[in-house]
Amino acid sequence: MPWQLQPPIAQRDLELEVAKCVGGVVSPILSNIYLDRLDTFVDTVLIPEYTRGESRAHNPAYTQIASAIQHRRHKNISKGEHPNSGDVRELRQRLRRLPSGDPQDPGYRRLRYIRYADDHLLGFTGPKAEAEDIKQRLAAFLRDDLKLELNEDKTLITHARTHAARFLGYEITTQHCNNKLSRSRKTAHGMRAANGSIALRVPLSVIKAHCAPYLKRGQPAHLPPLTGHSDYDIVGRYGAQYRGVVQYYLLASDVWRFERLNWVMLTSMLKTLAAKHRSTVTTMANKHMALVATPHGRRRCFEVRVERVGRKPLVARYGGLPLKRQQRAVLDDRQVPLMARPRRRKLIDRLLRRRCELCDKPTEVEVHQVRKLADLAELVLPGSPQPAWVHAMVGKRRKTLVVCSPCHHSIHAPSS
Repeated sequence: MPWQLQPPIAQRDLELEVAKCVGGVVSPILSNIYLDRLDTFVDTVLIPEYTRGESRAHNPAYTQIASAIQHRRHKNISKGEHPNSGDVRELRQRLRRLPSGDPQDPGYRRLRYIRYADDHLLGFTGPKAEAEDIKQRLAAFLRDDLKLELNEDKTLITHARTHAARFLGYEITTQHCNNKLSRSRKTAHGMRAANGSIALRVPLSVIKAHCAPYLKRGQPAHLPPLTGHSDYDIVGRYGAQYRGVVQYYLLASDVWRFERLNWVMLTSMLKTLAAKHRSTVTTMANKHMALVATPHGRRRCFEVRVERVGRKPLVARYGGLPLKRQQRAVLDDRQVPLMARPRRRKLIDRLLRRRCELCDKPTEVEVHQVRKLADLAELVLPGSPQPAWVHAMVGKRRKTLVVCSPCHHSIHAPSS
């Protein structure tokens, strides 16, 4: 639950100091220090008051159908028939549509609470009226004791079975599926395996937001600002961004939804490489395709290797992450060097050196430039030796030459 800070008039001076820290690295620390009293209030007052009962009371309708099944099974056995023949299967299907415990049991309540910095989530098993009371008591405590005001627009009461609550970027909901039965040895065979369990999901808005920077008119497009970087930097940047998003959401049961993001980012990366080398997407894909071993088998990825003499090669990799849900997600990211800024043009370095590239004298310099190197052949008469400045430009394959003022004058007015 988000909270908004509303200091009283007597604390206006403190407000200015606290405002300087908002958004900084100390904001979570300040939240933990200040909201520790809220944690104590919830743990010692609200949770004991709204938690009672060892277990739910039995559902009478469920118990009635279960008894009918047992009676019919014994009757079938006495007749020498299969125990589950006749109406037993129909009764079992009716039984699976009913909860075993009484949903309206007044003697059973559960309240759970979790907080990360200023983001809160309370899970409550009980009627909506009591959930409203909990919300009002929280608002009163924050207002009276901590001088904070509850944000009514962002503090919502959500039914976990029909809707999803947002917490730390995840959607949290309660699963319900009468047809999903347990096949595990750890639980009773044939019992419903999903009902009542909490599930984490990837919000569709998250996938859409991460795809947006790589789309143009609804299709993946190349990123022109990256075409000036090396292949290693381009693949490393795409790989680090994709890896960071996917690894954060590996706890979600529908992490497979990132297939959309994978396709968008991969296509954008290959188009960026193709634009850099004036090639095609297929050529770039075949050039950088590789296989990597994962706990779920070998997976396809795209990588760039930079060989180094006497040292291990640098490897930038994109992909190779199985989109499989994990019970425990651990961020095990390989260290990827930060993308270096494109080097400034060599012409600037040559100008800052302030040394003539013809006579090698340190002095104030100027730039001599030709439209293209092919024009230099027209400036040299057949059978005559090449001037020094032409030889220098052809040897360096540069259309510019940094020279001093006398050399520049001799280029434009050569002696006969």
